[in-house]
This record gives sequence, structure tokens and C-alpha cells, in this order.
Amino acid sequence: MPRDLPIGNGTLLAAFDFDYQLRDFHYPRVGKENHAHGAPWRCGVWLDGEFSWITRQNWILHLDYLSDTLVTEVSAAHRSLPLRLIFNDTIDYERNILVRRVRVQNLASRPLAPRLFFHADLSVMENAIGDTVFFDPKNACLIHYKGPRYFLMSCATETTLGVTHFATGTKHHRGLEGTWRDAEDGQLSGNPISQGSVDSVIGIHLALAAGAETACHYWVAVGENYREVEELHQLVTQVGAERLVRRNSDYWGHWVCAGERPLDGLPPLLAKCYRRSLLILRTQIDRGGAVIAANDTDIRQFNQDTYSYMWPRDGAVVSQALDRAGYGSISRRFLEFCTQKAVNYNYSASILAETGFLMHKYNPDGSVGSSWQPWLQGEEMVLPIQEDETALVIRAIWRHYLIHRDIEAIRAFYSPFVERAADFLLAFRDDNTGLPLPSYDLWEERRGVFTYTTATVIGGLRAASSLAALFMEEERAAAYLAGAAEIQAALEEHLYSPREGRFIRGILFNGGEPVRDTSVDASLLGLVIFGGYDPLDERVAQTARAVEQRLWVKTGSGGVARYEGDNYQRAVSRADVPGNPWVICTLWLAQYRIAAANNRVALEQALPLLMWAAERALPSGVLPEQVHPESGEFISVSPLTWSHGVLVGALLDYVEKVQALGATGVRP
Repeated sequence: MPRDLPIGNGTLLAAFDFDYQLRDFHYPRVGKENHAHGAPWRCGVWLDGEFSWITRQNWILHLDYLSDTLVTEVSAAHRSLPLRLIFNDTIDYERNILVRRVRVQNLASRPLAPRLFFHADLSVMENAIGDTVFFDPKNACLIHYKGPRYFLMSCATETTLGVTHFATGTKHHRGLEGTWRDAEDGQLSGNPISQGSVDSVIGIHLALAAGAETACHYWVAVGENYREVEELHQLVTQVGAERLVRRNSDYWGHWVCAGERPLDGLPPLLAKCYRRSLLILRTQIDRGGAVIAANDTDIRQFNQDTYSYMWPRDGAVVSQALDRAGYGSISRRFLEFCTQKAVNYNYSASILAETGFLMHKYNPDGSVGSSWQPWLQGEEMVLPIQEDETALVIRAIWRHYLIHRDIEAIRAFYSPFVERAADFLLAFRDDNTGLPLPSYDLWEERRGVFTYTTATVIGGLRAASSLAALFMEEERAAAYLAGAAEIQAALEEHLYSPREGRFIRGILFNGGEPVRDTSVDASLLGLVIFGGYDPLDERVAQTARAVEQRLWVKTGSGGVARYEGDNYQRAVSRADVPGNPWVICTLWLAQYRIAAANNRVALEQALPLLMWAAERALPSGVLPEQVHPESGEFISVSPLTWSHGVLVGALLDYVEKVQALGATGVRP
């Protein structure tokens, strides 16, 4: 189920699903640890003897944000109860407090006495063993805790402060579903403490005159010990939960405006998606710099793992988009992460002589993430890497400098990372062909030598040459530039097919023998996006035409598939559907059209592709990894950080090309 509404501050992240149930709750890092672990935190209503949990089954829900903020705006109208609820949820930008405001409207012509119930299903530190929840009479609240993780929950109405109705109990043990069942008669047991696998419910009793409206608040303070969460709780009671909601609405409005760029030529929907994507990106980036791919635990059903890792490739793309959008400090933290944390955790420094590559993926703290890429192939030791991930980070460092011209900032990245990484790219080549040695493709499905990867290596070495020249390392600069030229020549010799009239996906190996893989793959557009190829080069143009003709989904939702015969979470098995359409692949085609445009008429050919992506988003603006080729429903994780990063980059490409073409509509 899609994660429709993420909110966060870089330390604490909450994500609600399509039924407006909180399902992911990360602290103390974005991506780790997930204390909800995918279990739903329910919200329910009791009125006149009838109880209903808020889901789409019984409620008409509209899930969105307050405009240009990270404060949700969710309306819920019951199909028979005379109530309308409006929720606003936010995580304070500075302190680890989740605040939920509920405005309850009486739609009847008589007084009503509804009761709201807030359920919390915590598996502290990602397991439900040894948790405790108790009622704290000192602060009139509930506290869940285990070890160095504390979660304080309280509430207030317009006339009362603190918890007066509550229940604690056992979940998922000996046939017990959970304490949330205790709420369904409108009364809570008041059990003051439970230990083991536990959950809890807080009840709020309200009274409304006919046609009246009232407001209440519920909050969760998160910290490492009792004193910390108590101080946060006291802050809420002193400042007021309502003021915290307003201060965060104001803060995020200023935040998104601070980096605003002129969006000349963009339709209003695309301008709105641009700003929303920036805010969603912010929720997925850890305070330590890690750009997390996605935080959606539903993906665990495939292999008991998630996307809650930092892939250097995704991070580099997002970093460049944020740099261009005016958020250089966030980009710089990512580059610091790669230089100071990720490199120091590499296995290569102690196992191999080559010490310059980045690993497959990383945890938010910089430690190496899980991987399915082996170190052994047959009897040969191989590197379990995707070489583009190293190359794109070098490129991101150079582009960061080009935007900010802060040589002191990037000096810290040069010797520890750029030199070592570029030396690796230069050395990690086949002596016979001059191409990079085999590594895994960006889709992490096959090992070989790929056009996309080779293009990123060319871009990475060119960036390294520019950085070396900046620091007066003339020999290195010359070597990197010469290496890029040699690899480009090798690419054109070995990865271009005169018979096909285009570039091929790559070279695979069968028993050590090279086998040309002529499949059409959307990543071939990386020749222009990352490799610096002229988009009007006929070889490249013919490659782009093949991507459009053979990967466009010609029925249903449209969009561009990753490659021919893509079976990853494939929804439709038909010859006319090459695979599920991916947001990033469709946007890559838009970026190619933008790069190739030399007049306004040609440039406008990119707009339908940009609009395709915007129209696939949920009302909240959230984009997935891929969509169903017929229904357009989300498939895999959402939000996918990579999708939002590429959208921001593509929209900036379009705006910059509009400016480059000028008033005449033709490039000078």
C-alpha cells in the first residue's frame, strides 16, 4: 500500500498509508530504526454506540498537505455517522515531536458526544520483544520504552489536558490481536502497564453542540530516555500543540520558498509538483547526509528487506537536483557522507589494493548495507559493485562546485574521495578493450560491461579531471581526461552496433566469453544525461528513438518501461507491454528531448512526458517507483526518492532550456 503522506525532520520520520494509518515511524535516523515496522497505527471514532476505524472502507478520505508545507491536511467523512474530521499532522522541524490536530465537525442538528481513539503499535528497535508501555500519572500520559528508546504519548482538548482514557495490553501473542480491539465498545480498560509484545490506545471524549466544531490534539514525543521525552512533553504543554502546528506550517512554507527558482514556461501542475517534490525529498534525507531510497515497509513481502538504504547513485542524482534547486547545504551533507562515512566502511581498504570504489548501498549511519551481489563468481573473486555509483558521486562533487564556487567546501572531498575514486575508475579497465571491467548494472540484475555504466565513468573521469586542475594537480587532470577519451573511444568501438544503428545495452559473459546484449534499455539515455554525448549525434538520436518506440507502453497508463521483457514485479504479461512503466525512465526520455531541443516547438515535445509523471502522482504529490501498465496504480515502493529527484532535475532542465532559447525560441 502506498505511503501517501511522509512527514519528518531528518531524525524522526512518519509515513501514513493510503488508509491514513501511520505505518512507518523512524528514529533516530531516517531509514533506521522503524519502530512501527509496518504495523498500522489506527485511529477510530465511537458515536452513539457505533464504532468505526478510519479507513477507505467506511470513510471518504482525501489525503493531501497544506499547500507548500510538510503539514498534512486530511479530511475524513463517514458514510453514515454525522461527523466530518479534518486532520493536520506534522513533525516539528527542530524537535522530535509528532503533533496531530483534529478538528471535529458535528453535521447533525442535535448535540453529539463522539469519542476519538488513537492506537499505537510500537515494535521498539524493530522487534516486539521486551517492550513496555505504562501510564505515567505524573504527566498524565502513556510511555512506550525499551533500552534507549522512549515514546511519550499524550493529548489535549479545548478544555482538558492529559490522558484520562487509556488501555495497554498484549498484541500478536497467544491469539490476541491487540489492545485496539478494546476501543471498539467505546470504553478503554485503564490497564496501567503491559510488558512484552504490547500496544496501547488513548481515548479522547468530546462534546459538540448541534452544527458545532471543536479541536483536539494528540502528540508523540520521542527520545533516548524518560527525561528527554518529558522535557519535550512539557514544551508542548507550555507552548501549545496548536502553536507547534502553525510554526511548522510557517517554517516549511519559508523553506520551500527559499530555494525557489523562476519556473517560466511550466504549467501550474508541474510547478506545484516541483515544490512538493522538494518537500518530499527533504523527508527522505537523514540529518547525517544519507539520501534514503524509500521508506515503505510493504516491500518486505519480497525478501524481508526494504529500500531504507542509501544507494550512492540515487543520492548523487538527488544531490545534484537539490544543488540546482538552491539547497546546497543538504547536497553538501550527502557529499560529506560519501567522503567521511561511506568510504571508511568499505571492505576494499583491508581486502583489496583498489580502495576507491563505493559499495552497493549503505545504512543511514554509513555502515555497509545488505547486498545480494556476490564476491565470488565461479572460482574468481569479483567486486560486488555498480561502478556508476562511484562515478556519479565524483560528478556530483564537481557540479556542486560549479553551482556554489566554494573551493574550500569541496577541498575536503578531493583527496579523501575524488583522487582515490578517480584512480580506481582509471585502473578498473580491461587491458584489451579499454572498457571498464565488469560490474553490476544499475538495475542490479546482471553483471557485465554496460553502455550506461561506461557513460557514467566517462562523466566521472571528466569531472575528476576538472577537480584535479582546480587543485593544480596537472598530471592527474591530464591522466583522467585522457582516460575518459580512451573509454569513450572504446565505448564507440565495442558498444555501438552498426547493424542496429544504435548503442546496445552492454556485453555479458558466458563462460568467460563476451556476448553482446543488444536489448533496448531506458538507461541508454544516460549517454546524454551523464556521459555528455551530443543528443543530436545520429547514433544517440537513433538510440533514443529505439527507447521510445520499443519501451513505451502503448496501452493503459502509457510511460516508459525499463527494458524489453522486464519481469520485476511485472503486472501484465503481454507482448505489447515491455514492462511496468517507471517514473524515472519516462523522465529520462523527457530529459533527452529537452537536451535535443533547439527551438521552442521541439522543447514542448518534452511537456507530455513531464505531465505524465505529474499526473501519475497521488493527490499528495507522492510518486512511486513504477505503476501498473493498465490501471496506473502504484507498484513497488512510494515515495521513491529517485523519482522525485529526477522530476526536480527534469523540470529544471526544461526551465533552463526555455531561458537558453530566449525570446526568439531558437538557440543562438
